[in-house]
Amino acid sequence: MTILILGATSAIAQAYARRRAGEGARFVLAGRRQDRLAAIAADLIACGAAAADPFVVDLTAIDGIEETARALRARFGEFDEALIAYGLLGEQVVSEQDPHAARVMFDTNFTSAALWALALLKDRPAAVPFTLVAIGSVAGDRGRASNFIYGAAKGALDRLLEGLAQKYGGSPVRIITIKPGFVDTPMTAGIPKGGPLWATPDAVAADIARAVAKGRRVVYTPWFWRPIMLIIRHLPWFVFKRLKI
Repeated sequence: MTILILGATSAIAQAYARRRAGEGARFVLAGRRQDRLAAIAADLIACGAAAADPFVVDLTAIDGIEETARALRARFGEFDEALIAYGLLGEQVVSEQDPHAARVMFDTNFTSAALWALALLKDRPAAVPFTLVAIGSVAGDRGRASNFIYGAAKGALDRLLEGLAQKYGGSPVRIITIKPGFVDTPMTAGIPKGGPLWATPDAVAADIARAVAKGRRVVYTPWFWRPIMLIIRHLPWFVFKRLKI
């Protein structure tokens, strides 16, 4: 089992990789920081991984994605699984006023992730099993005043993955969308934490592992976000527009 992790320095990705390391999986760890990737690789080997190879790359360099995907497959062979785990929360007030900041948000959370998904699926042998897991967000389920730029990017990724899941339905290719709520990670360091809605990276990683094992298409994590977002998605507009969320 060879697993490619795009955004291997993510706290959720690290927690997930540790779980799979115990199964003797092999990892290719993609990200920008050689020092952090090397440390994570050593940790995974200590946890039981058969191998863990750092691969330094800017995952958001859109023009180089297809070429880099080809290089990865040429060097490591066909992957059994890939996890798209990187993202950028950003600051809504900045992104609303700064077109460059908004573009970085869109390119990081949607455009590059979407192109990675397409590149990893391109020209794969039809009979070869493959699991593509991408971390989205509950923020993509409905546009909210407080984070509609981030939410729009995650919502677009959700639609792409939904379409891919339909395209590959009935084949050995599985597309899994993970939708976390609030997670206590470095990405959310600037947000006040506390209360029952916050989850740990390890709790989310456990849900990802179960989703992969059971072949689920969409997983809200923790579980209670599914009914919460079901209600939010179906609120009438005249009610929803009055909510300060």
